[in-house]
Amino acid sequence: MPAEAHRILRLAARAMGRHGLVHAYGHVSRRVDADHFLVGPPRPLPTVSATDRGTLVPLAGPLPDGVLGEVRLHREIYRRRADVGGICRVQPPAVTALSALGMTPRVLHGLGAYFAPSPPLWRGTALIREDAAAAQVAELLGGAIAVVLRGNGAVVTGAGLEEACANAFFLEDAARVELALLPARAAGTDMLEFSAEEAVARATAAGGIYERMWDFLCFGDVEWKEAA
Repeated sequence: MPAEAHRILRLAARAMGRHGLVHAYGHVSRRVDADHFLVGPPRPLPTVSATDRGTLVPLAGPLPDGVLGEVRLHREIYRRRADVGGICRVQPPAVTALSALGMTPRVLHGLGAYFAPSPPLWRGTALIREDAAAAQVAELLGGAIAVVLRGNGAVVTGAGLEEACANAFFLEDAARVELALLPARAAGTDMLEFSAEEAVARATAAGGIYERMWDFLCFGDVEWKEAA
């Protein structure tokens, strides 16, 4: 496995911690080829060191020893979605709080447009550590970028791990805006939600949108200068 694949995994892990998108729990992965993906070490993502290496996981067969049970979620998504090259399992606070209201963020600002009209919500509360449950969550995700787990964060995808990390940040920012506007909504103020056409036009990757967000997420990391 190329050293660069492990380094991107480490950068992503620490980026999720640095920006408050995970705490003690969470995991990131990146697709390696049609039959395997690489997942980070089973430890809090902010504590991943510059010498840690990921574990290669096959899409067929059991999970390797030492791999966290919820990595089944990654496996089921990669099996169904050839377009997915990276996954972040995160616990963003605003996303989690909104899910307790039975809500996921709507398109109320630019970064929310990537999830139009809103991410699906998995209403179960048990940890997803069984194959059947992981398959059900992957089915609910369908072709969306993210699925929110009620009271337990979200699973966010991307064409690569760098894009998945950016999407995790976008999702939390969308939830932050939604939460901030709840008092106005309760008072009867109409929300100026993006139309479907506006959301499609805004959800662009042009202009280095994802590259700039990846730079932002990784800036200051111990391994980032090496990448610059």
